[in-house]
Amino acid sequence: MDELNFALIAPLAFINIVIAVLALVDLAKRPSVNGPKWLWVIIILFINLIGPVLYFIIGRRDT
Repeated sequence: MDELNFALIAPLAFINIVIAVLALVDLAKRPSVNGPKWLWVIIILFINLIGPVLYFIIGRRDT
């Protein structure tokens, strides 16, 4: 039973980490975003899976 739970959770955890790292790298490289950068860091890190997605949809500013 424990193997089944890990098999379901591991891919989601990996995807969450990859998306969060990509969002933080993109945030660091952009000169300006919609809203303060420190707030986006908190959203990306503490709102799992949805935080990075929100950043890519709302936070990025096309310059």
